[in-house]
Amino acid sequence: MGHYEVSKRMEIAGAHNLSLPYESKCKNLHGHNWIVTVYCKADQLTDYGMVVDFTQVRKAIHGRLDHQYLNDVVPFNPTAENMAKWICDEVTKLCEHGRCYKVEVQESEGNIATYVDDDQ
Repeated sequence: MGHYEVSKRMEIAGAHNLSLPYESKCKNLHGHNWIVTVYCKADQLTDYGMVVDFTQVRKAIHGRLDHQYLNDVVPFNPTAENMAKWICDEVTKLCEHGRCYKVEVQESEGNIATYVDDDQ
């Protein structure tokens, strides 16, 4: 039996600083143009024919994170890895029948963190 998959890519300008147990320039306030890609799947579509509404995904993620100081938005150390998990959880809340199963967060060229939800 088949299923449906969709993905949404967004660019988010966000600033953060990281709390780390070692010396790092990332402890200082800095920003990125994050490239975030979310992947969702469902066995069935909504009554209106979607896995998830792309506009709702953009509002929930881009609308909350873009041009923000991420440390004030999320209650955890805003590493790319932690952001990927949080974004996955937030997008899953929007899915009526399916879920977000993967999120890629490109913090800068060549630096990508991926969260994969292995739960079925």
